[in-house]
Formats: sequence, structure tokens, C-alpha cells
Amino acid sequence: MFYWFLKWIAIGPLLRLIFRPQAYGVENVPDEGPVILASNHLSYADWLFMPLTLSRRVSFVAKAEYFTTPGLKGWIQKHFFRGSGQIPIDRSGASAAEGALTSAKGILSKGEIFGIYPEGTRSHDGKLYRGKTGVARLALETGVPVIPVAVVGTDVVAPPGKTFGSFTRPIVRFGKPLDFSRYEGLENDRYILRSITDEIMYEIMNLSGQEYVDMYATRAKEESKRLEREAAAEDASEKKKAS
Repeated sequence: MFYWFLKWIAIGPLLRLIFRPQAYGVENVPDEGPVILASNHLSYADWLFMPLTLSRRVSFVAKAEYFTTPGLKGWIQKHFFRGSGQIPIDRSGASAAEGALTSAKGILSKGEIFGIYPEGTRSHDGKLYRGKTGVARLALETGVPVIPVAVVGTDVVAPPGKTFGSFTRPIVRFGKPLDFSRYEGLENDRYILRSITDEIMYEIMNLSGQEYVDMYATRAKEESKRLEREAAAEDASEKKKAS
């Protein structure tokens, strides 16, 4: 009930009034039955705007820290995320991927929609990065179709590292469902999993118009930070020589 309260009474109408998000291809999402929505990930606002364009509930997994923060703030945060359809998952351990898959299967087994970000984390520079194969495993183990999704403009509304940015009308594009039943029984073949994941990411790229980088987003972020540190050190060295 809290999910629908947020969507239709509390937060949803306000977001629609202010940002007027545009949605295309909504007809590709069935009115009932289990579906996997595989989306790009530009901003924390993605999980607000994408479900807002659908009449059905969409559930995601969220990091466990959102549910374990102590105090009044933590209590409010925990109930907000749980009530808005988020499922806690500990991403620090080796079993994080298995835990996410188990949670996803539970949602899909009830005929609901599960949303997943194959990149695993938000893009720090607006580019689309290599997808992790968990989405492919989920599709093969459940036999559920995957609908590629592209969210555009949320990194303007809420840029990485900032709570708020500037105004724009976010766009959500839903692609046609992808059926991978031809690979049934091959969920343990890593080459098949990579092929399926790459196909999903290709469709997301076409929908979003993003530049694709064949590198995991986490590694790209680390590389970007390393270059920033080196540039800062070089700049400090030059200033020291000049003085």
C-alpha cells in the first residue's frame, strides 16, 4: 500500500507535475506476468522515474546500508525503501550476486516485475559500460523475457555526486521483449551468458544513444580517480617548481 501511496499520491504526482517525464514503448511491457526490466544507470533518480511511467509495480534490489542505518533517520529510510519496493542485498560479500538472484527469482515467481541495472553501478560520465552476466543467468534460470530500458536525462536532474542538478524532462524508452529460450539449459555456459548480456547491452545502447565502453563501470571509475590523482599530483609539482 505504501508503494502505491508514494506513486499515486505523495511523490509521483509531484514528479509528474514538475518534470513531466516522457515514456515511449510502454506497450512493450505486458499488463501481467513476470518481466525483467534491464536498464542503464545514470543517476539515483532512475528508480524513481522509470517505474513512474508504468502502471505496474517494479521492484529492485538495493544495498543493505539503506536498511541498517541506526536512529530515526535509519528507521525512516528503511521503511521508505522497503515500502517503495526495494529489497536489501549485501553487496560486500562473495554471495552478493547469488543473494540478488534469489531475491529476483522470488519476485518473478509471483508474476511481478523485477528491475535490474546490468552495469552494476551508476555511470560516472554518462557512458554505457559493460554489463554483468547476472541478468543473463536470471533470464535463463527463470525463462522470463528481458525488456531493455533506457533512461535519459536523469543525470541532469540528479548528477553523480549531487542531490539535485538542473531541470530537464527525463525520457524513458522501453524496447521490445528479448526471448532467450533458445539457450535453455545453458545457464552455466559463461560464453552464452556473455553473449546474452552483450545483446541486452546493445539494445540498451540503441535506445539510450550512449557511447558504449567495453569495460566494467567499477573499473572505469577507479581508472578515472587514478588519473585525477595523477593530474592533481602533477599540477602540485608544477606549482611547487614555479614557486
